[in-house]
Order: sequence, then structure tokens, then C-alpha cells
Amino acid sequence: MRLHRNLCFAVIDGLHKIFNENEYADKVVQHLLKRDKRWGSRDRGFISETVYEIVRYKRLYSEIADVKAPYDRDNLWRLFAVWATLKGIRLPDWKYFTDTPTRKIKGRFDELSKIRKFRESIPDWMDNLGVEELGEQTWTKEIAKQNEQADVILRVNTLKTNKKDLQLKLQSEDIETEFLPDHPSALKLKERANVFITEAFKNGWFEVQDASSQLVADFLDVKPGMKVVDACAGAGGKTLHLASLMENKGQVIAMDIYESKLKKLKIRARRNGVHNIEMKVIDSTKPIKKLHGKADRLLIDAPCSGLGVLRRNPDAKWKLEPAFIENIKKTQSEVLQQYSKMVKSGGKMVYATCSVLPSENEKQVEKFLSTEVGKEFTFVKEKRILAHESGFDGFYMALLEKK
Repeated sequence: MRLHRNLCFAVIDGLHKIFNENEYADKVVQHLLKRDKRWGSRDRGFISETVYEIVRYKRLYSEIADVKAPYDRDNLWRLFAVWATLKGIRLPDWKYFTDTPTRKIKGRFDELSKIRKFRESIPDWMDNLGVEELGEQTWTKEIAKQNEQADVILRVNTLKTNKKDLQLKLQSEDIETEFLPDHPSALKLKERANVFITEAFKNGWFEVQDASSQLVADFLDVKPGMKVVDACAGAGGKTLHLASLMENKGQVIAMDIYESKLKKLKIRARRNGVHNIEMKVIDSTKPIKKLHGKADRLLIDAPCSGLGVLRRNPDAKWKLEPAFIENIKKTQSEVLQQYSKMVKSGGKMVYATCSVLPSENEKQVEKFLSTEVGKEFTFVKEKRILAHESGFDGFYMALLEKK
């Protein structure tokens, strides 16, 4: 592979924003890819994959290059040189690569790769927490899987089409997919591609949604005509799935504390041909109180550490703090206490997270069931998904029924 100067500069600029200005990797990459209209898909692929790879292995590469944050541009070029050397890419004779100790880099890599926190490039506290909660063996496998690039999975919008027709439509646009067993609405891309420019996407035939995430709406056991509340809807991936499972009949109330996210959901719902969604911003306790005892089904896709989706958000490894995880557990408890009151007698509720930590999952459910409010519910079933076992995102979901 030959390195092109303008693409490498884009990578360095992106890393500067992510590491030094604390911007989110996905937003930075989106922005970078619009920089030059002449870049083809291979150029854009190089930029996004290189940025993500260096973000993913920031600790390991920093250790090898012997650089520390905050990273000046020379340091960022050193990280880049480590990445290129380990990939077997010949470094051009640019000033940034003068005196790059290629053999030393490889030797240092072999040495550090024997230690999990360096090999998987994670902070000490995260490594300790993973071992404490999942055990040495499971954590070792899980964090290794979380460092692999995630597959692109689509969820077919059954309000507009079916899986076979979507597959054929994408094939006509040179995108090959395959069915996934045990995931009724999922198609997996055989090779990465920009699916957002396809006619199928513009016509609302699918959404991009990981296979594990697609299991959550199914778990809630909704039926057409029900009143369903998605209490932490965000931009609404699961809300749209619920609407399609309900065949656009009944009512889905999408709630979130961020109005901006619900605005995105509005646009997505229009494209999906969904018209049974009502949106409510949680700006006080009122919207929740108004729905006390009214919901046939409630989904609490709770805020969490996101330790099940590090493959998609590798920069979260550096943005997360132990204090955040402690605080988010308090939020999860409060959300369960307050929001569960919306379920009517005989109704059902799913508590879900994209975390693999039992303290955010099973333990939260156990704790909730032992409280006054929780005593009104019966535990039905739960599903734990680990990335190294499923090949998809780490997730947890528990189904509870109100007496």
C-alpha cells in the first residue's frame, strides 16, 4: 500500500480533534470524509478505518511510540508510524518518519502484547472492572472481541418490504448481504459499503441496527393495537422496530430527555412510513405521571456505560471514567423506579442496556424487584449477549410482568 499525503494529513487532523479536543470519533470521521469531493470509496475507507484503528489502540501505540497526552502533531505522526509499521506498510521518506525505529516497534509490540491491558489497549481501571465483574477468562475473550471491527447489520422495515426483496434490491445496487439465523429481520453486509446513499435506504426499506439490538423489540412481545412506551427512545432505532412489529396499529409513545434526538426520530419515522408514533420530551416529572398505569408495554433502554458496544465506539475507552459508571448505575435505578409506574396491571416491561457488566444488568433488576415499586412485578426471563459468543454487540434484556 502506498501512503498518500492528503489522506494521511486528514487522519492526523482527525486524531488531533479526538485526542486533544475530546470530540467524538464518529462525528470527526463524518466531517473528514466530506473534506474532498474527489476522494473515492477506497480513500474514504482508508481515512475512517485508520482513524478508528489508531483510536482503538491508542494506549498500545502510545506505549510503543513512547508518547503521552496531550499529543502534539509530531506525537500523532509517531502513532501513525507505529500503526503503519505494524500493518507492514512501507513508510515514505517524509520528514515525519525520519528515524522511525521499525525493528524496535515490532519488538516492543511483541513484548507488550503479552499483557492484556496493553494488547487490548484499555485503561487499568477498565481492565480491573472487567475482571472483577466477568472473571478473567470471560473478560479476556470479551475485550478482545470488542476490539474487532463490527459488521454492518441492517434491519428490514417490514412496513415497506421483506427481507428477500430488500436483499435483491441491494444486490441491484452492488451490495451483497446474507441472512442471519435467529434474527428474523436482519441482513448482514458481506463487505462494508455506504448503505445510506442507496435507493433502498432513501425509500425507507431498512435501518442500520446491530443484530443484538434488534432482539430487544422482539423481547417486549408487542401486538398491533397496543399502547407501547419507549421511555429512553433516543434517535429511535428500537421505536421504529416496535412500530413495524405493531404493523403501524396502536400507539408508540417515544420519550427522551433530549428533544434533538426526538427530532431525528421524526425524520426517520417519515422515511420509514411510520405514523403511529407520538413524541414526548421528558422535561419534568409530568409526562411520566400522566402515563401512570396506562402502558400495555414499556421499554426502558437504559443509559449505560456502553461497554457492550466498544467496537462501534472505540473512543469511549478513553472518554469513560469510573465515576461515570457509578453515577449511571444510580440513574438506572431511578429510571426503573420512576418509569415502571407507567405499566398497567398485566402489562410487561423490558429493561435493556448495551453493557456487559452484571452490576448494570442482572443486579439492577434484582435490586429493583426487592423495592416497593418492584414488588408489583414478576421476573419472566432475561437474555445476556456477549460479543465473543454471539459475534454481535454485547447486550442485556430482562422481561418483567406487572401483577
